[in-house]
Amino acid sequence: MKRKIYLNDMTPDEKLLMAVVKAGEIFKRAVSAVFRDHGLSFPQYNVLRVLDACRDGQVKISDVSRIMLVAGANMTGVAKRLEKSGFIVRKADPSDERVTMLEITPKGRETLKDIEKKRQECDRAMLQGFSEEQKSELMKNVRQLIRNSLQLSLSPPSRDHE
Repeated sequence: MKRKIYLNDMTPDEKLLMAVVKAGEIFKRAVSAVFRDHGLSFPQYNVLRVLDACRDGQVKISDVSRIMLVAGANMTGVAKRLEKSGFIVRKADPSDERVTMLEITPKGRETLKDIEKKRQECDRAMLQGFSEEQKSELMKNVRQLIRNSLQLSLSPPSRDHE
């Protein structure tokens, strides 16, 4: 008889939140393998997706950082590696040379197209068994969770421990 070495003392709320995190981590691991086959990390892929969705395929690095919730210093490193690999071009904003613009290259767009089918397969596998209505409801609930999380992260820390 095998003895349990782990006693789960999480509350139902904590179990739910941990399940959401676990699902996200599993998805991230699965799609990261697809991205790696194309020379991209998960954050690099997301930068390309943001740029591809922007008007003219270019945007300020600070806007990408804000959209992705990534610190500016981290975004600079990601952008430099993408540029070195030929996926993007970094350039100064013509109206303000202090501002860095990121622009997706044809190689970046082509790589996104090459990845699309495999990424969609990962999406379908993760959402297998969900009806369109269930997916819509889940999206609504996850958006609420994100809004709540953002409010939590914007709130000043509690002083209960003092």
